[in-house]
Amino acid sequence: MNNAPRTLLLVLSLLMGWSARAMPTDSLVIRFANRTRLVIYAPDKASIQALRNYDLNKIVGEMAQKLDSIPAGKTTLSRDGEQFVKDTLVVITRQKNGVMIVINGKDTTRTDSARNKRDYKIAKATKKSTRWIRGIDFQLGLNTLLTQTESAAYPTSQYELKPLGSRYFAVALKQQVILADGKRAKFSLYYALEGAWNNYMFDNNNVATRGANGLELTPYSEPLKKTKLTTFALQVPVVPRLTFYNAAGRKTMHIGLGGFVGYRLDSYTKIKRENNDKSRDHNSFYLNNLRYGLVGHIGFQKTSLFVKYDLNPLFQPGKGPDVRALSFGLSI
Repeated sequence: MNNAPRTLLLVLSLLMGWSARAMPTDSLVIRFANRTRLVIYAPDKASIQALRNYDLNKIVGEMAQKLDSIPAGKTTLSRDGEQFVKDTLVVITRQKNGVMIVINGKDTTRTDSARNKRDYKIAKATKKSTRWIRGIDFQLGLNTLLTQTESAAYPTSQYELKPLGSRYFAVALKQQVILADGKRAKFSLYYALEGAWNNYMFDNNNVATRGANGLELTPYSEPLKKTKLTTFALQVPVVPRLTFYNAAGRKTMHIGLGGFVGYRLDSYTKIKRENNDKSRDHNSFYLNNLRYGLVGHIGFQKTSLFVKYDLNPLFQPGKGPDVRALSFGLSI
């Protein structure tokens, strides 16, 4: 008898949703001492009297077993991995071989109903759409030049850079496809089409010009506030990426390593004089048109970092210093 109020409360909660869908002409209300109510709606009195044909004790007992398996504090009834809120509509129909229970219009004894098929299509479409991630990335960072071999024609003092003035900026139209989806980790492929600006600001008064036989880095005739070389390239990075999640399903970190290839579309030098006058010179400056290298991604929660290293030299062989570009920064 101690379990009766508890089980009848469950039946009450399951039947409450029925009242919002139908307006019956008769009802049977049973009140208990602990303010628990059992409400049964029917179109007429005969339908209520027909309840004698059902073994309600057995039905309530089976639901009580379900309730006993729910952790404390939960307000849902789970059946076959699905959860139903406490005001779920339950329709009970007597059949020759027993009783059929339909929850919210869903036949729990059948798996090929129209609603099941609809839910399966919705779940399949949702899962398919989440396997593709599209968006725009903005990359902000810094540039540096790594010397491979020194030469008398281009000593390192000629092209030393100002660290904070040598900035990197890129806009990437990205797409990411999930190839393997696990509970705690996902393996995906990141690729993008990006426009990238590399700024190399010199730490001296030298200005880059195109000479007859190669790049020339010569001191300017007057003091300069700024002197830099800028390149613009269209690039395609491709990065396999592994993303990790915690037990709550939240992203903890990601790591990826891949490559990129690009093509230089423009380059120019810019100088700023003491009187703030500015001038530009668009030229090739013996820069290599083709760019290719390695790219790495690493992130923690919502913070994403990148690093790019050019495998080919910045300038044509023998036409400029033998240097490689290295860019790193934040992706937002």
